[in-house]
Amino acid sequence: VQLQASGGGLVQPGGSLRLSCAASGTIFSLSAMSWYRQAPGKQRELVATITITSSTNYADVVKGRFTISRVNARSTVYLQMNSLKPEDTAVYYCNLKYRFTEYWGQGTEVTVSS
Repeated sequence: VQLQASGGGLVQPGGSLRLSCAASGTIFSLSAMSWYRQAPGKQRELVATITITSSTNYADVVKGRFTISRVNARSTVYLQMNSLKPEDTAVYYCNLKYRFTEYWGQGTEVTVSS
């Protein structure tokens, strides 16, 4: 399985971005998908998760601002990020969990700055 993340960039505070992560292979629809992020000098943290039944969970710091979704027909997971804040600046990684195995994408950088 390979995960290809895209959609990062520079955005002003209050702006929006949509991240995408496309998966290869055939297990996407059977896998839980998550977005993590790692800010400079900090540990990687879980941002949002969507299960195989499309139940979602969010970190408290992004609730109400970020939305995770998936399109199984495209083997793609999205992260819609609204009302971005400077503290959202980080490299964002997608993660696929299938049974006892997990895979990571290469990361896409998000910078929130004026």
